Amino acid sequence: MQSTIIIDAGHGGFDNGAFYDGRREKDDTLRLALAVGAKLEQAGFPVVYTRTSDVYQRPTDKARIANNSGVDYFVSIHRNSSLEPNMYSGIQTLVFNDSGVPAKMARAINSELVKLGFNDLGVPERRDLAVLRRTRMPAVLVEAGFINSDTDNAIFDNNFDEVAAAIAKGIENAVGTNQGTGAKTFGVQVGLFRRYENAEYLMNQLEAQGYSVQIRDWNGYYSVVVGNESSIEAARQLERELQQKGYNTLIVNI
Repeated sequence: MQSTIIIDAGHGGFDNGAFYDGRREKDDTLRLALAVGAKLEQAGFPVVYTRTSDVYQRPTDKARIANNSGVDYFVSIHRNSSLEPNMYSGIQTLVFNDSGVPAKMARAINSELVKLGFNDLGVPERRDLAVLRRTRMPAVLVEAGFINSDTDNAIFDNNFDEVAAAIAKGIENAVGTNQGTGAKTFGVQVGLFRRYENAEYLMNQLEAQGYSVQIRDWNGYYSVVVGNESSIEAARQLERELQQKGYNTLIVNI
């Protein structure tokens, strides 16, 4: 069974994102998100979108849409921007933690995009972005070149179909080997509450320390789970770290 992927077009509505010479990030991201989704659907992947028109969504809304959709992977599409035009050029794919499935997917996407002439600016960790921090599934954010780089815009415009195909191919390369294998991810449960407000308080406390946290419904209770690890060894290491901070822990499948 193919994994379901949600594609997020960054910004939208009154939030234009970055702007350069009449060009708006929200327009580029929507056009590219729909094209990437179409490529994935052609490859047999079920696809969901956070938006398909010019509407505003808070980043937390985007994460909530993904979490409520029951999808397997989250990919957000953006364009980068620098302080001055043509200061930088290249692509990046951002992750919350540079490990596991997100790191694999980020590098797979970058490796496909550089074939089109983009510079590879790496896989930075960004723990302040809600779409990476609050999503319950492996998540990446693609910066498809600098919107104020004439070099990047030329690649984006002249090879648009190839750019969409490259992102889709990177996603497929990263997740295709997991199809039908029963691959698991692991987290560390640090609290189980009857009241959602108590779970949310603990989640906010842990997020302030830089952890990726989710709240999961479990038989009428709210479970607070830290991390999204691709191996039991990584989950055990995370568990030891949380135990040292005084949390009661339990490794769970997520």
